[in-house]
Amino acid sequence: MIKHIKKSIWLSIIAAFALAAWLTYFAVAPLKLQPSSQEISIQAKSGLRSIANQLVMQGVLKEPWRFILLAKLLNKEQYLQAGSYTLNKNISPYQLLLSLNHGKTTQGSITFIEGRTFAQMREKLAINDAVKQTITGMSDVEIMRAIGSQHRVPEGLFFPDTFYFDRNTTDLELLKTSYAAMQTKLEKAWQGRESGLPYKTSYEALIMASIIEKETGKASERPMIAGVFVNRMRIGMRLQTDPTVIYGMGVRFDGNIRKKDLSLDTPYNTYTRGGLPPTPIAMPGLAAIDAALHPAKTKALYFVGKGDGSHEFSNSLSDHNRAVVRYQLKK
Repeated sequence: MIKHIKKSIWLSIIAAFALAAWLTYFAVAPLKLQPSSQEISIQAKSGLRSIANQLVMQGVLKEPWRFILLAKLLNKEQYLQAGSYTLNKNISPYQLLLSLNHGKTTQGSITFIEGRTFAQMREKLAINDAVKQTITGMSDVEIMRAIGSQHRVPEGLFFPDTFYFDRNTTDLELLKTSYAAMQTKLEKAWQGRESGLPYKTSYEALIMASIIEKETGKASERPMIAGVFVNRMRIGMRLQTDPTVIYGMGVRFDGNIRKKDLSLDTPYNTYTRGGLPPTPIAMPGLAAIDAALHPAKTKALYFVGKGDGSHEFSNSLSDHNRAVVRYQLKK
């Protein structure tokens, strides 16, 4: 009886060592993927068994159970992260497990730039090979509905920034992220706005911010530009700003704005129409939003470009006309 017990113990020990050796070999042996590297994607909220099956479906593993056993023995099953991963040809199951455990995902990035339009934003999404394309055939109205916005026109409603994301994130998800960022930042800025501004809503402030964004690339001038436009609104003067005219012209704009263009009436022509245009004309950055909500204290009603990216500001039309002669007509 004792001999049988000893034999059983020895057989168990041998079996355990054999299992350990076999599992160790599996854990460290290269997977020898084809081609030399492979992109994989692990779905969100996947458990260990689901992840192992996804690895089989994507050609990384031949069967799921050894990977499941390895993860359980190493107590990693609760800590595997979803996302996109780039696997090299000779990665081992153990290294793969660590990558999933540490969340070493392959990230894409995209930068939406201040002053660009929604059309340009869509173009940038379309050419990014890390983005999964889902909105190609959708209209702007359909996109806004899919995002969950009450606005039909998307212009200016997305925050310009650099966004990092897992590969194969959809274009719609990135738009949702940018949209949510703008709503959060705009409402926070709106709550801290200066009193007495001529905007009824945060959306009107966003429209003004988009104009400021397009009027000057010089950061220090934004509050002053805002001050001029706020002064004009307070006295019922038309904004008379070229960027709104250009936006209203659409594809007709050939890079040069002419005197006849200023009299061509569109909903965005602030020479022919009073008040703000109906929507923003571009994506404003946070600095332009802050300028719209905290304009400079000034009596200036006019400004003209000096030709170096900066502007000359004037309180009166006569001073402005002299500045135009100095900086524009004597070139």
